[in-house]
Amino acid sequence: MEQETIHARLRASPVRRVLACVTVAGLGLLFVWVAVSQPQPLVWRLLLVGLGGAAVALALALYRATSAGLILTDSALVDTDGRTLAGLEDVQSVEQGTFAFKPSNGFVLRLHRPARARWAPGLWWRVSSRVGVGGVTPPAAAKAMADRITALLALRDGPLS
Repeated sequence: MEQETIHARLRASPVRRVLACVTVAGLGLLFVWVAVSQPQPLVWRLLLVGLGGAAVALALALYRATSAGLILTDSALVDTDGRTLAGLEDVQSVEQGTFAFKPSNGFVLRLHRPARARWAPGLWWRVSSRVGVGGVTPPAAAKAMADRITALLALRDGPLS
C-alpha cells in the first residue's frame, strides 16, 4: 500500500474555537434568561427556551467538530476523523475571493457532481456541489490550503493549450 503525501493541514485556532463556542452558548443562555426573567406569553417563553437550548446544543456540536482538523492529500481533502470531504478528481474549482459565498476565513470548492450534505460546525460544510472550508480556522492556513489545492488542480489539468 502506497503512502499518500500530505500537502497541507488545517486545524481550528484554539482561541477562535473557544471564542466561537462561548459566543454561541452565551446567545443560548441569553435566550433562556429572557424567557424566564421577563413576563410574556407562554408561547414566547417556549420559543425562547427552545432557541436557547438549540444554541447551547450548537455550541457543543461546534466544540466537538472543531476538535478535528482537515488534511489535504494527493487524492482528497479529508478530516482527521476519516471522512472524505471531496476527492481532488471531483474538484472543479476553488473560490476564495472577497465576494465568494464562503465561510469566514475560508474557501469553497466547486465539485463536478453533487454530494450528500454534511456539516461540521465551524470547520466545514458540504451542500450539493459545493464544499465550504473555514470558520474558526486561521486565515493564513486556510489560504495556504486553498492555494495548494489550486496548484494540485493545475498539475492535474496540465498546461493550457
